[in-house]
Amino acid sequence: MWSVPSQTHKGAYLVDTAGDRPACVCPDFEDNGNAEGFDCKHITAVRITAGEIEAPAQVKDEKPGKRPTYKQDWGAYYLAQTREREHVETMLRDLCRGIQQPVSKRGHPRKPLADVVFAAVMRAYSGLSSRRCASDVRAAKEAGHTSSMIAPSTLVTYLDDPKLTDLLRVLIRESAAPLAEVETTVAIDSSGFSTNTYSRWFDHKWGKERKRQKWVTCHIMCGTTTHVITDALVTTGNAGDAPQLPELLTNTAERFDVANVCADKAYLSHRNFDEIEAVGAVPYIPFKVGSIGEGSEMWRKMYGLFVYKNDEFRKVYHARSNVETAFSMIKRKFGASVRAKKFTAQRNEVLCKVLAHNLCVLTMATYELGIAVEFWGSTHEESQHVH
Repeated sequence: MWSVPSQTHKGAYLVDTAGDRPACVCPDFEDNGNAEGFDCKHITAVRITAGEIEAPAQVKDEKPGKRPTYKQDWGAYYLAQTREREHVETMLRDLCRGIQQPVSKRGHPRKPLADVVFAAVMRAYSGLSSRRCASDVRAAKEAGHTSSMIAPSTLVTYLDDPKLTDLLRVLIRESAAPLAEVETTVAIDSSGFSTNTYSRWFDHKWGKERKRQKWVTCHIMCGTTTHVITDALVTTGNAGDAPQLPELLTNTAERFDVANVCADKAYLSHRNFDEIEAVGAVPYIPFKVGSIGEGSEMWRKMYGLFVYKNDEFRKVYHARSNVETAFSMIKRKFGASVRAKKFTAQRNEVLCKVLAHNLCVLTMATYELGIAVEFWGSTHEESQHVH
């Protein structure tokens, strides 16, 4: 056993040379250990130290180069940042105009659902509580974006309505539609949002009560060029990742011509491969150590690419890191936690953050890519079934 210090953080990785071929516990070897002749940098370091191979000349002589940099249109970035809020409000108003008001059969007339959604999303965008964002809701009414004033208590009540969940998901998909011509490679992943609720139990072994903070998990599929989220759903913290792919992919494929789907090993399954192939896309999902190349034609094809042409596989697969960027954008801008106490309200609160994120992405796209943002086309048929 060899202990190889990590270059990126404290600690070390263990390399075992006792078997037929060396093995390492690092993530790189775990992802690509099946590839024939693959050695991670830790195994290579051990072989050099043991005298099995000689260090390449460039490793000996060359100094580390500069980190790669990427061009940024700073003029477009400046305009998008300084004018973002006005664009977000205008696009959200146009998006909410596609919401059909449900018919009230009895009791007092209900508040316009479009105004409620507008207030809920602007609450998520501002990061304020329902009471503290009341002035923003009032300003939106004065600007003509809404037709009525939504009280904080009314907003909280609507957020706890399960029917609002389907409507928010429809709006998320519609908000991503203007970028359908830009995005052909999508990535899927999940991330947790913390809550203010706890699960409690009595620990008989130690004779005292224990508690643990609850989480909700947001599953998203996003474009890897602009980070727009094509569809999202929210589950409890213990829900699996792989079963969520078919629904997210099917909804995405309704508007996007998906060519590639990138995901980590948590989504590796024969069913997911079949679902991806059914929409005419190619799955770039790394195989596990125990995976074998037996299955559908697509499974065998991608297994061969992963094992024998791993560099070619990784060039597309690494677009998956953009889904991590999308989550980082949401959490850093709109917060990594939710205020609501009940699960339905927590779910709707996270979906409002996702929708606010998409509107920010569209704002950047209008300046950087020259995208003309239009929603619903000439009809609002899709939103009519969600009230």
